[in-house]
Amino acid sequence: MDLFYRERGEGEPVILLHGLFGSNDNQGGLARALSENYRVYGFDLRNHGKSPHTPEMGYDKMAGDVIGMMNKLEIESAHFVGHSMGGKTSMQVALNNSHRVNKLCVLDIAPVAYDHHHTQILKGMRKVTETEISSRDDVIKILSSYEKEPAVLSFLATNWRRNSEGRWDLRLNLDAIETHYQQIVAGNSGTPYNGDTLFVRGGESDYVLPEHRERVLSLFPKASVRTVGGAGHWLHAEKPDMVQRIVKRFLDGV
Repeated sequence: MDLFYRERGEGEPVILLHGLFGSNDNQGGLARALSENYRVYGFDLRNHGKSPHTPEMGYDKMAGDVIGMMNKLEIESAHFVGHSMGGKTSMQVALNNSHRVNKLCVLDIAPVAYDHHHTQILKGMRKVTETEISSRDDVIKILSSYEKEPAVLSFLATNWRRNSEGRWDLRLNLDAIETHYQQIVAGNSGTPYNGDTLFVRGGESDYVLPEHRERVLSLFPKASVRTVGGAGHWLHAEKPDMVQRIVKRFLDGV
């Protein structure tokens, strides 16, 4: 599958992968910071952003999409930086194709199965699709009955864009996400990746916890963890300067 992507900068390649309900647009600040020293590729994963919609999901498939894009772009190997679902996709690329990954940086996710965190958000997004809307404010008003955090509401609302006919369309393939949600929250598995790996967690987040340590090290023996104090799951948006410094120092080998 040909994924939509943006490319910027010069140097060793870095591939950025976004989280659930996101797109490469959400990592613009990190992409700009890394592009000072690296050639940065931001991919929209399948069923997200401007990439194609397909009824199938799952990490082996999404990792396969990324490998296919690397082949198309003639990228032999790259550093990977992935947030949440994009972090799990990055981990799966490393577990399936270790020789294609130079260094792996995972933002606030572990290779474990999670509970259904997004049930209300999915209900809210479905409600919007069933309602006639005329602005993004309408989207936020509907979603606010299902999610109270203003930053999350603004982020979710970016998935609605005007089409060529002036109507508001959802860029996500909501049907596929709902159908395969169990696979999206599933853990990772595969051949352990022995390359340099950094997990960056938000200090206020519960996605990367001490009880995950054994599973992390079983798959990523060289893994280390950095905590960004005062940040939640969206740490690269909440503490952009600190996250950018941590990621750059890791990739630079400092």
